[in-house]
Amino acid sequence: MTDGLGLGDAYGVTLGRIREQGGEKARLGMAALMWISNSERPLAADELCHALSVKIGSPNLDADNVPSIGTLLACCQGLIAVEKETSTVRFIHFTVQEYLRVHFELFGSAHSTMAETCLNYLNSQQVKALSPTYYSYFWNRDLQSTPFLEYSALYWGRHAKRQTSDRAKFLALKLFEDDNNGMLTRIILEEYGYYTFHVSFDTRPPFSGLHCACLFGIIEIVASLVEAEGCDVNREDCVGNTPLLWAAKNGHEGVVEFLLGLDGIDPNKPDTYGKTPLSHAASAGREELVKILLQRDGLHPNKPDASGQTPLSYAIQYEHEGVVKILLGRDDFNPDEPDESGRTQLSLAAERGWERVVKVLLEREDVNPNGPDAGGQTPLSYAVRYEREGVVKMLLGRDDISPDEPDELGRTQLSWAAQAGREGIVKILLERDDVDPDKPDRFGRTQLSWAAQAGREGVVKILLERDEVNPNKPDKLGRTPLWHASEQGHDGVVALLRKRI
Repeated sequence: MTDGLGLGDAYGVTLGRIREQGGEKARLGMAALMWISNSERPLAADELCHALSVKIGSPNLDADNVPSIGTLLACCQGLIAVEKETSTVRFIHFTVQEYLRVHFELFGSAHSTMAETCLNYLNSQQVKALSPTYYSYFWNRDLQSTPFLEYSALYWGRHAKRQTSDRAKFLALKLFEDDNNGMLTRIILEEYGYYTFHVSFDTRPPFSGLHCACLFGIIEIVASLVEAEGCDVNREDCVGNTPLLWAAKNGHEGVVEFLLGLDGIDPNKPDTYGKTPLSHAASAGREELVKILLQRDGLHPNKPDASGQTPLSYAIQYEHEGVVKILLGRDDFNPDEPDESGRTQLSLAAERGWERVVKVLLEREDVNPNGPDAGGQTPLSYAVRYEREGVVKMLLGRDDISPDEPDELGRTQLSWAAQAGREGIVKILLERDDVDPDKPDRFGRTQLSWAAQAGREGVVKILLERDEVNPNKPDKLGRTPLWHASEQGHDGVVALLRKRI
């Protein structure tokens, strides 16, 4: 095969025929192949046709320049087709895409050309004349007159980030001259999960060019905008995000590093929910970004958001072991600091059963493995309650753990595990010499009593194998395990108990 597909010669010949058409047909054919092979998502037929009608440098969109999809199909010499179900344009076979990916030089600077096309479209008089409500969550998005609007607004930045030309930079800065481009703002924010019917564009600060450039991560444009007189690098936009927050949320390390090097930048300024750039980076598991942020003087690595979550708790919540290790590597970090509910990070990791994170936390000498929350629940009790056997084993492997410590009801972890029928955890707990299998709680009820009432035959068998377990031990009301099993109609448990009585 040529290029490993066996079709390279055939595609090469077809491309030769496309170019031999000459003039506008050759231009349309090659341009269509460029867009289909490099677009950020599949293009609808009308999107592609309108993209190919754009004349870079022209302030207007000329409807007479829009080719028909039939013309494009003919110009591409059979290499493309239109999906009937979705009306999207695709290659006739995936090997066409692979061939063009290998021969990327066919299209020159494809991404910069695509960025320039999108930006020219957004800068056109027709698009700028649109009302901001032309595109809204509650409005009918009738884009027939401007079908290339959505793609241009959402993806110009991705193409520009891949290849930035001077012309694309100029067109982007021209677009940003209108600091309150409501229509463009609506398209972008709704794509990123902000329903703009909640946003008051008249009373909130605008979504500026700097915010947009940071969202897309285009450092060349960010640098140009920062140099503008009167630029406030800490300004919030209409949804409460700063430029740094947008860059951190989307993982743009270069832009974050650039912004952190500016005088006056606030690395701790949170969004409307109190979530800092570090918290966003930690929750997404962006290790390199976390490292970059932690190098900034004045950063508060433990700063909680409105819900009491810290960067560490987010990293634990989403099981980002690498981020946890990075955060715990700081001397000014308190891994045992409880949240607003009094829960420690170890409790959170234990509840979720994330053994690797538990292991990292337990390696710290300043982490208390028995630390209770406001309700008296310990990491071990959370691991038992949510049946995290691996975590239970890890915690019980420590000499300083207290597995038989009763809670405010006088119940031990073995008691709760027995009632819930957690046979594996019951066995693990009974392997400890410091666990009493017959220890009564405040009401005089034993582990066997709770298991019998719940009908947990497997746990009842395990407990009855222990000589120190008294099958007839009554609670403070005089009710035995047999009484509880009979009362609940658990015949299997009744039979097991009668064999020991």
